[in-house]
Amino acid sequence: MNIKKGYNEWAKIYDSNVNRTRDLEAVSLRQMLAPYSFHHVLELGCGTGKNTFWLAERAKSLVGLDFSEEMLAKAKSKNHFGHVRLQLADIQEEWEVEDGAFDLISCSLTLEHIDDLEAIFAQASQKIQPGGLFYIGELHPFKQYLGTKARFGEGDARIELDVFVHHISDFLKAAKKENWELLALKEWFDEGENGELPRLVSFVFKKI
Repeated sequence: MNIKKGYNEWAKIYDSNVNRTRDLEAVSLRQMLAPYSFHHVLELGCGTGKNTFWLAERAKSLVGLDFSEEMLAKAKSKNHFGHVRLQLADIQEEWEVEDGAFDLISCSLTLEHIDDLEAIFAQASQKIQPGGLFYIGELHPFKQYLGTKARFGEGDARIELDVFVHHISDFLKAAKKENWELLALKEWFDEGENGELPRLVSFVFKKI
């Protein structure tokens, strides 16, 4: 299904349906960013706010971007922070935020829907402050190799969204091209399944 249409439909149940990928990525973001301090956050693909308000509690300002009107409406209904701005935007286009204004850019379960990783890292380089961080949490490519992709619903009503496969080396290559230093990389397994394929991979990069 078309990605935007799919997320508009998914918004109805996104916060309540069983979703191990969503829940594990929330753990990933919190653990990966726990060692760092940040003040001005740009969240790419904020969705219904799964990570938004955890980040907002630790920051002085946060801008969340998402291209799904329905997902964004859910996030806005939860927003009780005066320093959080949520705006409709397609991150494949120019990000309409100030250059050099952020010390953390966060992107969760979004880049599987983006073909051109290098364009994302290039824009992130424009918007980040020197020494700023870029957190990425994504479905592990090992899962993608087996055909796993973003999907929702049950049985015959299950809907799969259009995705692109990105190898771990693709993230590292795109980061290197834009002078991002890798600070941390972790693979995440479902609880009790360390012998199985990892579900997620997450990165923390620092702008050199």
